[in-house]
Amino acid sequence: MLKHFLALFVFILPFAGWSQEDLLGMVSDSAKKAPSRKVYATFKTTRVVSAQTIETVRKRNLDFRITHRFGNLYNNTLPNALNDAAHKFFGMDNISDVRLSFDYGITDDITVGIGRSKYREMYDGTFKWRFLTQRENNSVPVSVCFYGNVGYTSMTTDNLYAGVIRPKTNEAHRFQYLSQFIIARKFSKRLSLELLPTYVHRNFIKQQVNTRNGKEDQNDLFSLGIGGRIKLSPRFALVADYFYNFSDFQRNNPAGFYNPLSVGVEIETGGHVFHVNFCNSTAILESSMLTSTQDTWKSGQIKLGFNISRWFVL
Repeated sequence: MLKHFLALFVFILPFAGWSQEDLLGMVSDSAKKAPSRKVYATFKTTRVVSAQTIETVRKRNLDFRITHRFGNLYNNTLPNALNDAAHKFFGMDNISDVRLSFDYGITDDITVGIGRSKYREMYDGTFKWRFLTQRENNSVPVSVCFYGNVGYTSMTTDNLYAGVIRPKTNEAHRFQYLSQFIIARKFSKRLSLELLPTYVHRNFIKQQVNTRNGKEDQNDLFSLGIGGRIKLSPRFALVADYFYNFSDFQRNNPAGFYNPLSVGVEIETGGHVFHVNFCNSTAILESSMLTSTQDTWKSGQIKLGFNISRWFVL
């Protein structure tokens, strides 16, 4: 799957660059020496679908976001899949996860935030710093951002250590962390792409072994994400993101672990940006999503979701 996405990225790249190459060929030497302006609105909001974007919240602005994810639309691994889907109203009766978040712009390039997710009763704090911004004359060809997240689960001790014999409790076991670099480029008014090298650390994991290769689950996980946005009209865009996990434990695991894939439609309505999307991951918070996705598109285990964002000037 990763090879297919990278191949698509490489295929699109030269076509996306045609218009820019033509324009650059027409620029005179004197124009090249003119001050270079920053490229703005690489993406419309701070998220593609499940993945972060290069965008930060503007200074003294507050982004209130509701991210909602229902249950599986369908599951062909069940003996009577269609009947089960109908009884659950194609996932609408089951809420996989809901996250409420507030993100505040300290500067135009630094954002801090807090959030709470239903999945594992997770509270989180976030930090985002865009320290490099793409320039129109390509003197800086990409924008680069650091994103960090710390999660804390408030679930009961019995649930946290379920299945563990005589666990040694420790408050630090409730924390998990994510560090991520976001490398993005706006190729044209219609096309933006990004890469997201990602590292996740969980202080506590239950001992699990992949019976096919003997590999154990690890506290650390490395992942590489790719995301993109194709603008269809002034108010509509197609968005998608995918993460490939470098985990021997997850690879071909009979217990079922899969890479998260999300696709959706982005709609701008005045002060709102609304996403309708489909994905195979249960969790919304990145550190949970990458380590716990056990549904697959191949089995129809796809979840309808939506993101609503509202900005306030403070």
